[in-house]
Amino acid sequence: MRKASRLFEIIQILRVARKPVTAQQIADTLEVTARSVYRDIVALQTMRVPIEGERGVGYILRPGFNLPPLMFSIEETEAIVLALALIGRTADTELRQAAKRVSDKIAASVPEPLSRTLTANALHAWGSVAPTPSGIDLAIVRRAVRDEEKLDIAYRDESSTQTHRRIRPIAVIYYSETTNIVAWCELRQAIRNFRSDRVVTCGQTGTFFRNEGEALRQLWISGWDIKQPKNVASKT
Repeated sequence: MRKASRLFEIIQILRVARKPVTAQQIADTLEVTARSVYRDIVALQTMRVPIEGERGVGYILRPGFNLPPLMFSIEETEAIVLALALIGRTADTELRQAAKRVSDKIAASVPEPLSRTLTANALHAWGSVAPTPSGIDLAIVRRAVRDEEKLDIAYRDESSTQTHRRIRPIAVIYYSETTNIVAWCELRQAIRNFRSDRVVTCGQTGTFFRNEGEALRQLWISGWDIKQPKNVASKT
């Protein structure tokens, strides 16, 4: 998690807390070290965010401090509810957890009757939940897309032939039955779609394709109608 995101999340955690929150509790929630939280608290206090407390006791946010409010119409709130429900049908565990946090944050911040829309369970996304792939963590893939990091994967096609690929991931497509990774394949020297449920293993490489991601996405989009097979989740 980038520092700017951590600072925002710390404010949100303290804003809804009913009692002092320790650095370790915050660290556990954000999956960082307590030392990072201590540094972030100091940074926020330097920016005049009214956080009070100390190590070993916990931290609170003084009343009266709020981030700019989010105001949604009924229709916009319903769109958010349905979008979050659809995320809940994906195989991406991290995104499902994030969707739940988003729902809780919005419900806590918007006035009635909008908060009732979020808690009424009147809108549903139906259908089976895509199984979580066993050979790859989709959170790593999404980070690789953002950071433009190459990944090494072992991939098994529909005939069970396994190959090893170094890919440059540029997009992730969520279908009801699986999740596809769109990437430039260095083995095939072309853009390919990889079904996540056919990835046997996936490893980060520590090597990057900086400033190439957008050009590759444009190449992918420009050839979509011609190159994309009729079965969008077909073999690579």
